[in-house]
Amino acid sequence: MQDYPFIMQKWTKSPAATQHIGVLLFDGFSNHCLANTVEPLRAANTLSGAALYAWQVLGLGTAPVTSSSGFSVTPQARLSHARGDMLMIMPSYGFRDHANWTAQAGLRAASGRFGTLVGLDTGSWLMAEAGLLDGYRATIHWEELTGFAERFPQVAVERQRFLVDRDRITCSGAMAAFDMVMVFIARDHGQALALEVAQLFMTRDSARSHGGMAASSSAVNRALALMQEHLEEPLPIPEIARRLGRTQKALEARMRAELGAGPAVVYRRLRLNVARKLAAETTLPISEIALRSGYADASAMTRAFRAEFGQAPTALRQSPG
Repeated sequence: MQDYPFIMQKWTKSPAATQHIGVLLFDGFSNHCLANTVEPLRAANTLSGAALYAWQVLGLGTAPVTSSSGFSVTPQARLSHARGDMLMIMPSYGFRDHANWTAQAGLRAASGRFGTLVGLDTGSWLMAEAGLLDGYRATIHWEELTGFAERFPQVAVERQRFLVDRDRITCSGAMAAFDMVMVFIARDHGQALALEVAQLFMTRDSARSHGGMAASSSAVNRALALMQEHLEEPLPIPEIARRLGRTQKALEARMRAELGAGPAVVYRRLRLNVARKLAAETTLPISEIALRSGYADASAMTRAFRAEFGQAPTALRQSPG
């Protein structure tokens, strides 16, 4: 099990300053990895209604960078001109050709301007060549794991999906990048927002994969799955517990321990997320939105919505955001 150098926030809502992220691309980068890194951050901003994350595409120069599948991206700035909270280093194919003196010097200089360095896919190799992983635990795309360990004996190489060691984070590939970013969201802004993002991307194992410090129990995963499958016609909490073969008291204790809230609170939030999405993106009448989010009475849904989000569902349609 990985050791994360932070204490997880759970079912909390707390304001936070915008985190500024640089995304350093190299020719041959993976579109999949880029999307799995940036899209959850974009979703967190959208769902929270706040600029929690801001990112900028960087290059060693200003010339367009071409992905492994032929898409070109023009950097918004040179690495040498950028600074921020986190630098995500993203090569993929042909990474050995990028591990040259220019990249090494650029990364070493950038380590003083960014709080945390993150190597995605084969980005760990470039970090290690620059001496930025000496004495750190690290991982890399598993196809390169053996060669990585042999080339850099000063790095404690581990077969992990992603690995956090102080101000260095390394990640094995595109799917792991999504899990990694989801952990960041849960860590920084609470489990509620992480579950909302997971819902948006229809990830079934959101608690297990993205819960943060440790994998959630199968009981919590199954409870969340049951809730998500019965949003329009909610199951009573005792029935959810019965289907899991647990007592209601045991389920309450487990969810509070892992998510920081009991099943009723979690279930209500999941249903109100549906209501918020429908209110913001459709012209359905409020009575229909109430039914689709598991409320027989539109007034009851509106009261719950206002208590959760600080405004009535109709206000979303009046707001330019």
